[in-house]
Amino acid sequence: MTLLSSLNWRYATKKFDPAKTVSKEALDTILESIRMAPTSSGLQPFEVLVVTDKAVREKLQKAAFDQSQITEASHVLVFAAWDNYTAERINEVFDHAAAERGGGSATSDAYRERLISLYTPRPAEVNFEHAARQAYIGLGTALVAAAELKVDSTPMEGFDPAAFDEILGLRATGFRSVAVLALGYRDADHDWLVNLKKVRKPKSEMIKEIA
Repeated sequence: MTLLSSLNWRYATKKFDPAKTVSKEALDTILESIRMAPTSSGLQPFEVLVVTDKAVREKLQKAAFDQSQITEASHVLVFAAWDNYTAERINEVFDHAAAERGGGSATSDAYRERLISLYTPRPAEVNFEHAARQAYIGLGTALVAAAELKVDSTPMEGFDPAAFDEILGLRATGFRSVAVLALGYRDADHDWLVNLKKVRKPKSEMIKEIA
């Protein structure tokens, strides 16, 4: 399928077939697409938890207003962002890049210092919100990758982040949950949304050209 036909094919799946499992190859491709997604200054200030444990998912479902996708999907991805930007975290990213590229440079070192001077004085909540927006870039990339692979998906914000953080032990590691992505295969016989026409704003209302 072409990219646009893949995007027209996908929808926010409401009912997954729990008997169908996403292959390791497909899952790895989706996860790699997240890893390759762009982020502000290349900091990649988030991580992705792949949750398959049944008991954990049952707890998460209760903290997600009992949405069945949490337990019926093949895999559940939880996107968790840094709770704050710190000099240590920024330095770790730049040090890794320098090691991979065979050394740093005056330009990258100056940029590193600029980011530290801009980010670290800001309130932690401001930095968390910025990091969360980077996680959403990864989420969007994963949705496109899943559609290309004909893997159904449901992006979810309807959950209690504090409860998710507690269940997954995120706060102790300096992360906070921001979004969930359920992956699997639709149960077409029981999903009320599957056959409804996809509706989006007209292009004339969505796209504005400034010439």
